[in-house]
Amino acid sequence: MLFFTQCFGAVLDLIHLRFQHYKAKRVFSAAGQLVCVVNPTHSLKYAPTRCAAVQTSVEQSILPPCHHHEAVHDPQLVPCTCPLFSCPWEGHLEVVVSHLRQTHRINILQGAEIVFLATDMHLPAPTDWIIMHSCLGHQFLLVLRKQEKYEGHPQFFATMMLIGTPTQADNFTYRLELNRNQRRLKWEATPRSVLECVDSVISDGDCLVLNTSLAQLFSDNGSLAIGIAITTSKVHNAEDEM
Repeated sequence: MLFFTQCFGAVLDLIHLRFQHYKAKRVFSAAGQLVCVVNPTHSLKYAPTRCAAVQTSVEQSILPPCHHHEAVHDPQLVPCTCPLFSCPWEGHLEVVVSHLRQTHRINILQGAEIVFLATDMHLPAPTDWIIMHSCLGHQFLLVLRKQEKYEGHPQFFATMMLIGTPTQADNFTYRLELNRNQRRLKWEATPRSVLECVDSVISDGDCLVLNTSLAQLFSDNGSLAIGIAITTSKVHNAEDEM
């Protein structure tokens, strides 16, 4: 009976994911769009330690070297960019993607336009939904977070981060689109670099921000479908040609 119950539960989960995938394809019927069903993960930390570590490494690379017997932090090392956990990993920017995929099992989609389908939006904060998006020869990190900026008033924050330098991030523009029940909401901005810390981006509000009532208008049975499109900046392309 235990074996039967576990197998039956797995089948129900598979049917549920297939149904969510079908609903997203029905809402976003544009050709060429891939749908990724993203399940929520409760974050194990929301302390400023990650941003503080990044800020400390930047300051150490600017300040003159001291003569105290202290450990010197390599400014080329990047802390783990995954906002879900307090991960002690550090490495070069070139291996961040492999760390996220192998250690944190983050899915990656390829294509100019994709659909990010976040399930179980009703879960209490703090909760994160996260995927990687491979496009135009670069990898981007999409983070959707449910968090209380004020006690008792949860909000949803969605942002796109380039796994690259701030200079590289300036060459791109990303668009997030919600479309349901004859309503459409768009957010368009330049992605931020993962070196700038996703926690600070969300705290600054430099992202798509939805309150609970607005998120419910665009959700479908507790799932929120977000269309994602990434393009190159025409301004930077013109400058490169000059």
